[in-house]
Amino acid sequence: MSSRDLVLGRVRRALTDVPRDDDMPYEQAVGRSYLREHGARDAAGTVDLLAENLADYRAIVHRATEEELPYVVMRLLAERGSRYVLVPPGLPPAWMSAADPTRVHDRAVSTPRELDAVESVVTGCAVAVAETGTIVLDGGPDQGRRRITLIPDHHICVVRVPDQVVASVPQALERLDPSRPLTWISGPSATSDIELDRVEGVHGPRVLEVVLVSQE
Repeated sequence: MSSRDLVLGRVRRALTDVPRDDDMPYEQAVGRSYLREHGARDAAGTVDLLAENLADYRAIVHRATEEELPYVVMRLLAERGSRYVLVPPGLPPAWMSAADPTRVHDRAVSTPRELDAVESVVTGCAVAVAETGTIVLDGGPDQGRRRITLIPDHHICVVRVPDQVVASVPQALERLDPSRPLTWISGPSATSDIELDRVEGVHGPRVLEVVLVSQE
């Protein structure tokens, strides 16, 4: 008997009392007794928790109204000295109406080298999770292809609050289509080596700025 056969035999024996998938529907086989959110908060409190956890992950958080948003985007791009900015095809034109940098549109033919020459990218999001400080992108019209948010060094992400904010991951999953290309972002891209030296910008943007735009 090979090692593979030995291991598979042990797995089969361990699963003898587990119902087969065709014997029990998935929703019944997997328990859903976990908490859907932790603590009771109103909409404003949930947005405040999102801002707190985003900052804890070293994202830079800004707040603005719809009218202020174009000028906030203009200021953030100017502070970075960005000459070129990537824009998804469905980004609302008003968001960039006050900004000066040359717009580079999300195109399938763009090469990684071309995208690497762009300093910043501005996108919307699909949903934001307050308890984990996570922004989720799903490749929607205001977010574009996944790669445009991974290659540039600076990402400005606009979150409409409170409509796009949920308390917990289970609530976020209810809003998302699992067949879409989901990108979950908790702070700027970072990793640590065995000595716990943190290095940012390894797998994506070194700087993440989140603008919470009030719709009230």
